[in-house]
Amino acid sequence: MKKIQSLAAIGAVAALTLSACGNSDDSSDDSASGSSEGLTQITVGASPVPHAQILEFVQENLAEDAGIEIEITEYQDYVLPNTALQSGEIQANFFQHIPYYDEAVAENDFTFDRGEGVHIEPYGVYSNTIDDLADLPDNAKIGITNDPSNQARALELLQVNDLLTLEDVDSPTIYDVADNPKNIEFVEAEAPAVPKLLPDVDIAIINGNFALQNDLVPSEDAIYLEEGEGNPYSNILAWNSESDSEVVEAAQTLDELLHSQEVSDFIEETWPDGEVIPAF
Repeated sequence: MKKIQSLAAIGAVAALTLSACGNSDDSSDDSASGSSEGLTQITVGASPVPHAQILEFVQENLAEDAGIEIEITEYQDYVLPNTALQSGEIQANFFQHIPYYDEAVAENDFTFDRGEGVHIEPYGVYSNTIDDLADLPDNAKIGITNDPSNQARALELLQVNDLLTLEDVDSPTIYDVADNPKNIEFVEAEAPAVPKLLPDVDIAIINGNFALQNDLVPSEDAIYLEEGEGNPYSNILAWNSESDSEVVEAAQTLDELLHSQEVSDFIEETWPDGEVIPAF
């Protein structure tokens, strides 16, 4: 029986460290280029699901009337989209949630700006052996991401369910577990690989986008799932504030489109069971 709870207070986060499968378009530079139709072209780095799908909808239905043309560069990781944006290989990115963005900018001195939250991908717990977190056995193995950002998020989820107690720190890791009554063993992996840990672990705590990419339906398959209300992990569009004015204006226009009623309707229609939730 699934539990759907609200995580209104989730710990602060740190930077993510994963590996990429997408490459930036070498033709991109630090300025938007005019297309043959007179539109302002902007290259956006995005995760395939759901970010690239949302951008494709905008490109096909809204972008032309707004005077922009979107080129999408897909990434499977959470490191290269920001380094590519800082270097000018891409002109915006759409893959990260606000806590990660804040920490990444602070740690790396990125000269970024961002819009407000577009959508939330609820974090979920998945298992091939139990149907309720209350049934988690002693000495259980838990698959968890090794990046600090979502590791903190996962640990807070376990604490909310009374499975462990964390030290009072801003960004807890597995080394900040103060009380572990079930003697849980953590099995760390990069976020895209966590779904592959099933069924060799008792439960796996999986990012929403990677759940979707591995044919897991959060609303059906998760034994515990975050709600969108009160969830600080909304995903945003980011751009380099030091880019020329044409790039910044194109990014701001795209951000406005991402917050349109049409996009909200698209998200709700494409993911009707709450796998992806509008954040506006």
